[in-house]
Amino acid sequence: MKKENKDLATKIAHEIIDKVEKEIKKHVGKKESGRFMKIGADGTPTSYIDIVAEDIVIDVLNSYDDAFYLISEEIGELKIHNGVIEEVQLYEEVEKDTPNPGKLLFLIDPLDGTSNAIKEIPAYGISVAVAEIKKDKYPTLEDVELGFIKNFSNGNFFHAEKGKGAWLNGKTQTPSKETRISNISLGGFTKNSTTTASKLIDTARRMRVLGSVVLELSYVGSGKYDAFLDLRGSRIIDIAASKLIVEESGAVITNNYGEKLDNKLSIHERAIVVASGNEELHEEIIDILNDNEAEVIGDVGIVSRVDDYKSILFSLKVIEFLLNSGINIIIEETLAYKLEELKKNPGRDEIIKETSDKNPELREYLKDLKFNIEFTSYCEKLSDFTCDMVIILGGDGTLLRSQSQMTEEIPIFGINMGTVGFLTEIEVKDTFQALKNILKGKYYIEKRTQLRISHESQRFSALNEVVIMTDQTAKMLHFQVQVDNEVIEEFRADGLIISTPSGSTAYSMSAGGPILDPKVGGFIIIPICPFKLGVRPFIVSDNSEIKVKLLKKGKKAIFVADGQINEKVKYMDEIRFKKSENKVQFIRTSTKYFYKKVKDKLTEGGLNNENNCL
Repeated sequence: MKKENKDLATKIAHEIIDKVEKEIKKHVGKKESGRFMKIGADGTPTSYIDIVAEDIVIDVLNSYDDAFYLISEEIGELKIHNGVIEEVQLYEEVEKDTPNPGKLLFLIDPLDGTSNAIKEIPAYGISVAVAEIKKDKYPTLEDVELGFIKNFSNGNFFHAEKGKGAWLNGKTQTPSKETRISNISLGGFTKNSTTTASKLIDTARRMRVLGSVVLELSYVGSGKYDAFLDLRGSRIIDIAASKLIVEESGAVITNNYGEKLDNKLSIHERAIVVASGNEELHEEIIDILNDNEAEVIGDVGIVSRVDDYKSILFSLKVIEFLLNSGINIIIEETLAYKLEELKKNPGRDEIIKETSDKNPELREYLKDLKFNIEFTSYCEKLSDFTCDMVIILGGDGTLLRSQSQMTEEIPIFGINMGTVGFLTEIEVKDTFQALKNILKGKYYIEKRTQLRISHESQRFSALNEVVIMTDQTAKMLHFQVQVDNEVIEEFRADGLIISTPSGSTAYSMSAGGPILDPKVGGFIIIPICPFKLGVRPFIVSDNSEIKVKLLKKGKKAIFVADGQINEKVKYMDEIRFKKSENKVQFIRTSTKYFYKKVKDKLTEGGLNNENNCL
């Protein structure tokens, strides 16, 4: 921020705080101060005392010749210049070339803790944050450069300047160094039915709820609180100054996934906030909030596609990395024998060169590969794997095929060597940084629901879906579908899909089914090209039992589970589907996995190269 703007903003902030404080004192503790006036621009009730405070803010800004933008709790987004007060949409103002562009943007909550002030509970104050408007760039929380907060009840004054530090009553702030959850003082707000937050609260030594996000978040910077969270979603105007104060003090503030806060500066924006006095404590809190079951990785299994050299050679690079990291490895036996064959192949160097030329993203990784490993000494059948993690190199087909052969619930880490790779976690270029983090325990376990399929005396499982279809081309089947012993539909169709949420982005989606977040407890029933106008996909509880019968005599069918299991179905055969007791575990490096994958992988069919998805 330019010095003249910084000096001006600081002068204005102090003037606003002083005048609001002086006026507010006349109204504190008075019942009439809480009289309802309207619903504010942020969607919350506005009291008389709030209007009093905000009017002073506007009057102060309006007394200057400069043009300013203001985002305030009650009135919303304003442009103030030369006695003109204009309601605006900030994003429109930033996009257009205005004749009097605002130099400074003020985000002000004139009175945070309104109820406390009315009841004379000593936790209420004002927050002023300042950002500089820049041409053609919408401002975010990262653009806030000055923050000022005053607790009107006790006079404590917090302020911070980006890159310079944070101070409480003129003295440098020092956040807490406490790292044990059982010793912390935790402030904040949770949501109903948030079990992970309950676990955190139950473990913490004490919990405080003072009713002022502005003040309580600032307390993390000064060490008054060891940590603070607002899982409801704080308004940006409440945290704009506090966030800067926390960061400049040396404490840590992120969302509940441990990601930095960079929300747009808008009256409509909210953000879930987690702040901690130090990095170690913060990581532990984030793990609890995400129900992270990460454990130390000691033994790792490696599985790969074995029908192309790209995956085989890259698997060797992964093996070398793990061995050099002191990790015990198990190599799936087919891969181990393929690597042994390649080790003895006189044309190996030419194979590596040809693979590098076809896959330039692999070139650096395939340099100086060492074939001095006795691969078969590490090999086991996949069904015998017992380890802390299985790395699978390939596409979704490889992952589904490998997972179906595993008899233990071992967390899976997928490296995409195929086309779409929706279930895989990482692309080639990010592999080794991700593995470094995982070996340090920086990962999340995601559990996915499976289907349990019962047909005659046999039992199968499927992570994605089961497809029932005719075994003859261009023939329709006649289905009866029951849910919890109630017939929900009879219809003729080319086929039927029973899908889990994981499978909702696969064949189910292509057949017109909805996309389900994996956290949704449901299954999808999707008729394929039904010959009945009113038949549409159903979503049913995953606690239900689904039964499917073939009703027309003489029609033969098959069902296919995850593209791996292929079974014949006869007239009046009943196939039953329930939620499996066993879940499939995936190792994730980010908790924002699903929707990012939907956006990245399902655009233009997810095609990013010419390889298939085996």
